[in-house]
Amino acid sequence: MQDNLLKDSRVIAVFDDDQDLLEIFRFLLEEEGHKVVLFNNCDDIVSKVRETKPGLILMDNWIPLVGGEKAIGQLKAEEDLKHIPIILVSAANDIAEVAKRAGTDGVIAKPFDFEVILGMVAKLLGSSH
Repeated sequence: MQDNLLKDSRVIAVFDDDQDLLEIFRFLLEEEGHKVVLFNNCDDIVSKVRETKPGLILMDNWIPLVGGEKAIGQLKAEEDLKHIPIILVSAANDIAEVAKRAGTDGVIAKPFDFEVILGMVAKLLGSSH
């Protein structure tokens, strides 16, 4: 499949505007052997994802400028990017509804358990290639 040629399952892109959380994600995921690329906004998200070729994306829902739900929609609208698994991470009460509308592959509520994130990452990366 062409989309598999465009992504690297070792690379995880994390979009969150909280710098502390970005560093936590980097530490957690690099400890598991992943290459992690961090972004504190969703500006020009399609270009960022094409450039980094992630095998998985972690997306905060409340992130500048367009927000996670709209950013996910932009990615899902692109033929070469729509198959990349996306986990929505948020403290929103309606996170399950937002994730369903956005078409994400997983959802994690903040505050989160590290093992839950690592388990979901492993599951989605295992099924994505």
